Amino acid sequence: MQLLSEQEIDRRKDREELMKLGINPYPAEEFPINVTSEDIHRNYENRKLDYKNIKIAGRLMSRRIMGSASFGEIQDASGRLQFYIRRDDICPGEDKTLYNSVFKKLLGIGDFLGLKGYIFTTQTGEISLHVTELTVLSKSVKPLPVVKRDEDGNVHDGFTDPEMRYRQRYVDLTVNPEVRKTFVTRSRIITQMRRYFDDHGWLEVETPILQAVHGGAAARPFDTHHNTLDMPLFLRIANELYLKRLIVGGFDGVYEFGKMFRNEGMDRTHNPEFTSMEIYVAYKDYIWMMKMVEELIEKVTQEIHGKTKLIVGANEIEFAGPYRRLTMYDSIKEYAGIDVSKMDEEGLRKVCTEMGIAVDATMGKGKLVDEIFGEKVEPNLIQPTYITDYPIEMTPLAKKHRTEPGLVERFELFVNGKEIANAYTELNDPIDQRERFEDQLKLAERGDDEAMAMDEDFLRALEYGMPPTSGLGIGIDRLTMLLTNNTTIQEVLFFPQMRPEKKQVEMTEEEKGIFELLKVESPVGLADLKGKAGLSGKKWDVAMKGLTGKGIAKVTKDGDAVTVSLVD
Repeated sequence: MQLLSEQEIDRRKDREELMKLGINPYPAEEFPINVTSEDIHRNYENRKLDYKNIKIAGRLMSRRIMGSASFGEIQDASGRLQFYIRRDDICPGEDKTLYNSVFKKLLGIGDFLGLKGYIFTTQTGEISLHVTELTVLSKSVKPLPVVKRDEDGNVHDGFTDPEMRYRQRYVDLTVNPEVRKTFVTRSRIITQMRRYFDDHGWLEVETPILQAVHGGAAARPFDTHHNTLDMPLFLRIANELYLKRLIVGGFDGVYEFGKMFRNEGMDRTHNPEFTSMEIYVAYKDYIWMMKMVEELIEKVTQEIHGKTKLIVGANEIEFAGPYRRLTMYDSIKEYAGIDVSKMDEEGLRKVCTEMGIAVDATMGKGKLVDEIFGEKVEPNLIQPTYITDYPIEMTPLAKKHRTEPGLVERFELFVNGKEIANAYTELNDPIDQRERFEDQLKLAERGDDEAMAMDEDFLRALEYGMPPTSGLGIGIDRLTMLLTNNTTIQEVLFFPQMRPEKKQVEMTEEEKGIFELLKVESPVGLADLKGKAGLSGKKWDVAMKGLTGKGIAKVTKDGDAVTVSLVD
């Protein structure tokens, strides 16, 4: 049963009235648009003759009715435009219904309108549309939140509750125009990155989302079952192993923007579904990749903001290279004051305990080092910093360091205390790679649910030979957070994952009593229901008004018979 508010009931009545007047509230015909509000505001003063016959469409966002003439605002995808509408202009004949009834009474904030007319400037200097024709394009039966702005631009009664905004992003985008800018910027970031890669001759590809073996990262996957093949499948946690297969196949450079899925916790920087860009370039190493990433991010930042130095939270960050480089062990020595380079697993476990870092028996040496790093080092990495040369236990897919035993050629880029990018000189020795996978299986036996699985087909690909290669992954969501100065990942995802919505309708005790009676018998005579309810006249009236106002019950009169029923 859908429970309706009084305003929702009224809007449904307005919808019916429009139909009775022969106006389809949801017409199928095209409404050809030849201009946007942004175009008008930007160009009207210099090209006034071009705006004498325009058509624009959007939501009605405000109106001031003044008898036979009114002002209002329409909002399209690019912004808002004031309009001026007169009764005799849109109703040139004797019939004034379109203005007197439709515009003044049956339309509401949030309705989509098509307007035709010409642009002029009001006496107060406001660029406005003088309406000559009005078309109803879509009737809104649920009222938008009314966001009020005073003369200084301050917002009152805003749609600001984060949970409501994330659940109802369609409302958020409508009433909070600044939110749109974040997602426009996100799109521009991806476009600029794609242009940079394409200009270098690297090929954009697509790889499977459903995978028989989850791999390419240390993460817990989502699993499902394919009925026809009668086999388990996993939503990908990374696309690395498939992209490397393409390098084996002869491509010199491939990249993919794709959704990844990890069945892990949620917080301000983690969502179970996120977007990653991964790129693999043959005959390169991680030192070359560091230079490429600096150039890429500097170029994207410059294109988006027109500068490379940005305020992010409380920090001013310079995105132009070169970036600081610091090895994993040196970073722990610098910020934690200890040297872990020679410690074994037990020594690392003891250090974690002394530092108050939670550990468990499933954690191997790599995870213990990572816990110390995450707790003591990450928050200090504000300016772009490459952390390089990781312990081999932390990175099963990276090549062993060319000069430092026990390490691999890997870097992660940290900005404002968060990891943004991860890159390797890729491991292309199939024998070494098999041994690394076997080590991961041992960790899985100890209970590590993030350990990688053995991927025999990927090993077979490596056995055919993969050229020296460097690979990179960049978290698009986190990069967007940085470049839009947002602190939570939910702000840069159109539809972040949320807990199931709990819908509750508050009812008074008297309303609950009548509601329970109606669940037993509906419809029921008004007099019979009132007798069973046993309420005084005043309590009865208040309770019935509440139930009908909330859309829970409705009263129907047919001649002398008056009945009450639950609303479906």
